[in-house]
Amino acid sequence: MDKTETKRLTKKAVDLDFVQGNETIVQIGEGNFMRGFLDWMFHQLHQKGLYDGTVATIQPTPHGKIVPVLQAQDALYTTILRGKLDGEIVDDAELIQSISRGINPYSDWEEVLKLAYSPHVKWMFSNTTEAGLVYQKEDYERGKSPLSFPGKVTAFLYERFLYFDGAHEAGINLVPCELIEDNGQVLKQIVGRIAFDWELSDAFMKWVDEANIFCNTLVDRIVTGFPRGEEDVWAKRLGYEDHLLTVAEPYHLFVIEPERPIANVLPFQEAGLNVKWENTAQYRELKVRLLNGLHTMMFAACYLAGETTVSGALANPKLRRFIETGLKEELLPVVEAEEVEKLAYAETVLERFENPFLAHQLTDIGMNAIYKFQTRLLPTLAAYEQQNAEPKRLLFSLAALLVYMKPVGKEGAFLKGDSGGASYTIRENEGTMSLLEEQWSSFDNSSQSLEETVSLLLQAEELWGQDLSRYRQLVSLYVDALLNKGALAVIESL
Repeated sequence: MDKTETKRLTKKAVDLDFVQGNETIVQIGEGNFMRGFLDWMFHQLHQKGLYDGTVATIQPTPHGKIVPVLQAQDALYTTILRGKLDGEIVDDAELIQSISRGINPYSDWEEVLKLAYSPHVKWMFSNTTEAGLVYQKEDYERGKSPLSFPGKVTAFLYERFLYFDGAHEAGINLVPCELIEDNGQVLKQIVGRIAFDWELSDAFMKWVDEANIFCNTLVDRIVTGFPRGEEDVWAKRLGYEDHLLTVAEPYHLFVIEPERPIANVLPFQEAGLNVKWENTAQYRELKVRLLNGLHTMMFAACYLAGETTVSGALANPKLRRFIETGLKEELLPVVEAEEVEKLAYAETVLERFENPFLAHQLTDIGMNAIYKFQTRLLPTLAAYEQQNAEPKRLLFSLAALLVYMKPVGKEGAFLKGDSGGASYTIRENEGTMSLLEEQWSSFDNSSQSLEETVSLLLQAEELWGQDLSRYRQLVSLYVDALLNKGALAVIESL
């Protein structure tokens, strides 16, 4: 199909009737992740006849650009699932019809209030990123949208409380999807703090606590969003132009932990979706320690060995052996989770890393890598310390991280060895960058030895939250080998 023949996506263009159904779900956040994760899930419920409620999605910030496009496309968009699932290649396109409309609360706050007054609304979901789920002191003017996400939630609940005269049955279920531990309880605490700022009544706060249910969650799916540069390819394949096309991996996991039982849970599991209504702790442990932990363990070593993407590293037999062995022999044994559950999750991690459609850049994983190592891998190292053991691949990954962070300046670092001198951006806070520059410069000008440099970096509690100099002997040996022999040679010796 020529570009001139391609239609703009609308219900008329694809011969669809308008979906008639009550708006039962309020969603704050209309970005790629929610469209490729949650709204995709609600579409699966619709397709199987398990749920007929629709989603009204609300723009979370004044600068959003998605709502006008969503309205122009009759709230339609396409999700592309690409990757491997259960050993099979998946490359599927699906037109999603679960959203009823998008609302800009800064120009149409009255439409948000109509949702607050609706007896059909039972759920509120959100994803405003970690930066959105924070307390922000602000004034409240009735009839005008608060700026912050928690402010919007507080105003929505207050208007609902007033409209329904504090009726217990008017409470809703709030399910934040921001990547913050105990996100439901964090949101509830911030709502309470804002209600105090606004001098709202004790009766309102009692209603918030007793009539509404806040859920902690864990979400897991890689959503890469709009496939830039491939617009014409997809327009030809689909037969229409979709400016909200959203690409995601096939794997998904959604864990929802209500603070108390919910009377009528959404039938995700009946639709065959990987949704679990239970405590998030075990699944957070699996995700952080295995998926995120393996990313952090492998990225610097594999980049220094000449690869640039996660899938490229898995396609390299020598690096794959390092990655698989590190996962199965060093990460997996000390993760506290049910044996069957963690083994199954480990297999999905490797399959997801192999995704041939996803060019997950190792340098992207390397952003804020010091903090990531502290939160993702230091708990694993601590478990081995209790056993008086030194996991060599984990400590090699620490050495590789130090070499990767050997800066030329604040905007980049220079690779030695296998990668041939490419430069890349490193993002760390100013204090971390200054410390790295100071110590590596002292080594480069020969004012201190390599072992002294490594020891000083490891004992810097501002980097790791603790003194890691107990690992200096083995880490120094690995750093020396990386600088003089190259990463691939050291990885082979492991």
